[in-house]
Parts: sequence; structure tokens; C-alpha cells
Amino acid sequence: MIEIHTIETTSLGDRSYLAHDGTTAVVVDPQRDIDRVLDLTSRLGVQVTHVVETHVHNDYVTGGLELARRAGADYLVPADSGVEYDHVSAGDGAVFEAGDMRIRVLHTPGHTHHHVSYVLQTVTGEVRAVFTGGSMLYGSTGRTDLVSPDDTEELTHAQFHSVRRLARELPADAEVFPTHGFGSFCSATPTSGTASTVGEQQQVNPALTQDEQVYVETLLAGLGAYPAYYAHMGPMNRQGPGAVDLTLPELVDPAELRRRIEDGEWVVDLRERTAFAAGHLTGSYGFELSNNFITYLGWLYKYGTPLTLIGDSEEQVADARRELVRIGIDDLAGMAVGDIETLADGAPLRSYRVSDFAGLKAALAAGPVQVLDARRDDEWAGGHVHGATHIPLHQLADRLEEVPQGEVWVYCGSGYRASIAASVLDRPGRDVVLVNDSYGSAQEAGLQDEEPTEGAGA
Repeated sequence: MIEIHTIETTSLGDRSYLAHDGTTAVVVDPQRDIDRVLDLTSRLGVQVTHVVETHVHNDYVTGGLELARRAGADYLVPADSGVEYDHVSAGDGAVFEAGDMRIRVLHTPGHTHHHVSYVLQTVTGEVRAVFTGGSMLYGSTGRTDLVSPDDTEELTHAQFHSVRRLARELPADAEVFPTHGFGSFCSATPTSGTASTVGEQQQVNPALTQDEQVYVETLLAGLGAYPAYYAHMGPMNRQGPGAVDLTLPELVDPAELRRRIEDGEWVVDLRERTAFAAGHLTGSYGFELSNNFITYLGWLYKYGTPLTLIGDSEEQVADARRELVRIGIDDLAGMAVGDIETLADGAPLRSYRVSDFAGLKAALAAGPVQVLDARRDDEWAGGHVHGATHIPLHQLADRLEEVPQGEVWVYCGSGYRASIAASVLDRPGRDVVLVNDSYGSAQEAGLQDEEPTEGAGA
């Protein structure tokens, strides 16, 4: 009997999979921290014979190469993917045997030119499932603009036909297991659900319910910004990532922390956002270690800049370390843990106020207040606080001169991005207030423009 286990990486909105027949295992699109896979194979008592990639990933560094080497497994990478290491080329129509399982390759371009899906079959040819990577997602498809602007429209048409091929060639009861679509920016539009079949997708997937031109135009019109760190992932994955290192960096004393901040290095505070607001080292950045941590740190961080972490504990730093290696930030300059006042070593801490949208409403009623919206363009277009200045978080560092002087209230959709923006802004001479609240509360408070002006404040 074939079983399929899901290995979730919720911080990146991705899933990897392990399929096994009780003895032999196949791993699909593994993340960099392969200890999770090895722990699972140990618990199950199975041997990995094949590690397969649906495409060269743009949103994380693969663990496939190291896992295949460690397990002595065949490493299947799509044909014509341009990787620079030894592998087994997975071309359209190829079939690979893994114990009582068969893996059939279907070329499904769209997310990339070389993208493939893997059909999982029994020895008798019965289709059990399909691993669709960035092709057929749950109620959506993978985005098509990660290769180059010149290729985007062509790949969007290809994506339409790839999803239709899957629906045409596979039985309706075949389970669908995508890699992306659980919050990943690799999804062209938001996905729906956590499980599905080919037949269910025929009822809801835009590539299967819309005609080609409507699908293409709708997808292209909906493509928004994606994290800047994506630019580093493809090259790393083509060259072949090195072995993962999850060891902790060296401890740094308060004097060294201060020197690093003064020298323009990145010192990132992992503590909860309100704890950071209550007291932090001047010049440090607040990136609360939560599900959104790695996406937004990777989006703002300049690769190669020395990076030191501040945490409540070594365990917190270890968790951040794991997240960082998933996007290829391997070289940490150091860490500091413990009470923030102790780490300040007598130097005054900075702080700023934390409020909510009710507090913002009261402040607006009392007098002029500057408001900064740190959300994405698509969120802004759907409604925003009247009179707010709009600078998406990922653009803030390059547009600081556009932030109004004086007291600035900063908001986003939940408070997380606003907390990062507040930490970027909080320097001597500025007065920042973090709106740590859901944007729905702004609507309830009557703060949203009834008819947002397109492009206003962008």
C-alpha cells in the first residue's frame, strides 16, 4: 500500500512530500533542512531511492542534492533545467521504478520552461496521485513571471495548457499534491483548501473553468510584487547548494553588538513585536520570529551584509537559523541572547508606542496625524485609511525621504509588516506609533476611504 506524507514549511507556504510502499521511498521537492526528511524516514523504516524536483525553485534553496547524496538515491531534475551537477534527467514520458511505485514524468511548463509534474502509479499502472509543483495548485496555478518579463506571457499560455493536460490525462480521483499554494508568493492568486483531486480542480481551477484568453489576461493582471530574495534562489539551486549547517553562531557581547550597528551591519531582534517596541537597541531591526519572518527578512535583507541575531533564548535563534538557511542565508556573524537591558549594557534603549485602529481614530479626531500604509499595492487598491501615505514595506528603505516628518502611525494588514516598518523608521528624530491591529478594524472604525483613488499615495 502506498502512503504519502506531507512535510510542511508554513513559513514559506510550501510543502514537500514523501511517498513510500513500506520499504522504498520517493521524496518530492525537499527543503534545505533535510533533517526533517531523515527523521521521517527513520520513523517509517524506509529507504529513499529517488529524490525528485518539479523545477528549479525560486522561493527556497533545495535540499534535494544533499538528500540524494546522503541517501545514495537517484536525483531526478527536469530535462533542460540547466543545473551544474550530476543528476538523472527527467524528460517527458520517462518512467522510473521505486519499489512497488512507478513515477511517470509529465512536462508541464508554465511556472518555468522546464517544469514537470510526477504521476505516482502502482506497479499495475493505477494512478494514485500527481505531484504538481507550481503547475496545478488548489484553486489556482503557479505564477509565470519568475523567469523574465519577456517570457511571462508565453509561460502563462503554457501554464493554461499544462493544467489542462493534467486534467485530460489523469483520472478524476487522482489526488493532487502541489508544492506551492499555502501562502507562497509562487502562487499566481490565492489558493483554497488543503487537499484536492483532479476532478475537484476541474470545477474550481481557473485554468479549467475559464477560456485561454480570459485566464491569461486575468493572471497577468493579478501578478504583484514578489520577494527580492527570489533573485538568489535560482542561481543557488542551479549551481548546487552546499551541505546545510544548522549550528549556532558565536555569542557576541554588548560592546560588539553596538560596534556592528554603528558600522551599518544588520542586527535583527527576533523578539515579539510589542516587546521590541517597549525597548530595543538603537539601530537594530525588529523581525518577530513568526510565520512571516523569513519572507520579509529575505525581502529586505541585502545578501552578503553581516547579520547578527538577538533572541530571548538560544532555541529562538536556532529556529531563526533554520528559517534563514532555507533561503540561502548561511553565514551568521553572531548572536546575543537574554534580557535586552543587559545587552544594552547601560546604553539607553529606544521605544515607541503601540496602539490599534481605535487609537488611530481618536488621534485623527484630536488633530493632524501622519499615517503610513506599509501594505502591498493590491491591498492598498482595495481600500486604505483616508489620507494615508502608501509605501510598501519592501520599498521603504529606498523611500525614507517620502515618509512625513513628525509623529507617524504605521499600519498594515495585521501589524506584522507595520512592526518591521516601525523598526526601520525608529531612529533619533522620529516619533513612531505601531498600529498593531487587523486592517478589518480600520474598516469597522470607519477609517477607510469609501472609494479609494487609484494610484493615490503610491
